[in-house]
Amino acid sequence: MKTADVLVIGAGPCGLFQVFELGLLGLNAIVVEALEQPGGQCAELYPQKPIFDIPAIPEISGAELTQNLLRQIAPFDAQFCFGERIEQLEARGERFWLRGSLGSEFDVAAVVIAAGAGAFKPVRLKLEGIEALEGQQLFYSVRDRAAFAGKDLVIFGGGDSALDWVMALETAARSLVLVHRSERFRAQPALVEQMRELCHQGRMRFVAGRASDYRCVGGGLSAIELTDSDGKAQWQAADSLLVFFGMVPDAGPVKLWGLAMEANQLRVDTERFETSLPGVFAVGDINTYPGKKKLILSGFHEAALAAFAIKARLEPGKKVQLQYTTTSPLLRRRLGIDTES
Repeated sequence: MKTADVLVIGAGPCGLFQVFELGLLGLNAIVVEALEQPGGQCAELYPQKPIFDIPAIPEISGAELTQNLLRQIAPFDAQFCFGERIEQLEARGERFWLRGSLGSEFDVAAVVIAAGAGAFKPVRLKLEGIEALEGQQLFYSVRDRAAFAGKDLVIFGGGDSALDWVMALETAARSLVLVHRSERFRAQPALVEQMRELCHQGRMRFVAGRASDYRCVGGGLSAIELTDSDGKAQWQAADSLLVFFGMVPDAGPVKLWGLAMEANQLRVDTERFETSLPGVFAVGDINTYPGKKKLILSGFHEAALAAFAIKARLEPGKKVQLQYTTTSPLLRRRLGIDTES
């Protein structure tokens, strides 16, 4: 059983900033994220694309924003549980019991749902029976790039993730083919140009088409059939497939927890950002209220007010003092800043 003051569901920007606001108030947190890494949609779907509407930061990528937030919350030693999603939530007296998809159990005093549009699932390759190869020769994310060294690798997708991994794995793979449905890409033009230059140098190939069949030998993948836009098919040697077709949101078990919802979003008030179940809060794209705007900066504001509401809930009758990091010795100590300087 893992215990903490607060359990935060989701490690996207709003979930990470929630940890910061809780930490300033002396509250510790556990963060549970369905993906294998922090950053949520921001890091998964557009890690290298620039974001222009973060206050005081003229331009930053999703990956950079994630790393900055992780550095910001480092002093608070939050516990992270990746690759797991919360499936059960029960109020037990003044606390909450939650259970994750991997069997983890949590005992906390408050819950913040910062799950964005929900848990994200990868869009899968649609070939009959190929799911049997998942985790062995078919992958939707990269945990260990060394696992692809010396492989005949085929990467599917036309976004930043696909092109980023082309660049990262081209030198390690024995052969590499990128497959995308057309010559038009969602990825940054600079990445596309780099890919085309690698093709020109004969270091990899690009095929505008789709996977239409696959071949196994001895129970393992040996080749994938690729069909181009003209309907011409060719077999390509392959022992590893990486698929980056994007992610689709799934509200999942949240819908079963008895919380008031509107169009798959959690209804909250605008004073505490509390849901219909006292002690359970929601920030970011997962919530809704009159005038809601799905912006990262709005989610940061919501996280700040939710943190103060949680502090007041955990210490009833005690006024929560508003302090500033520029002047408060207490906050500076919590941030690990030398108060003598």
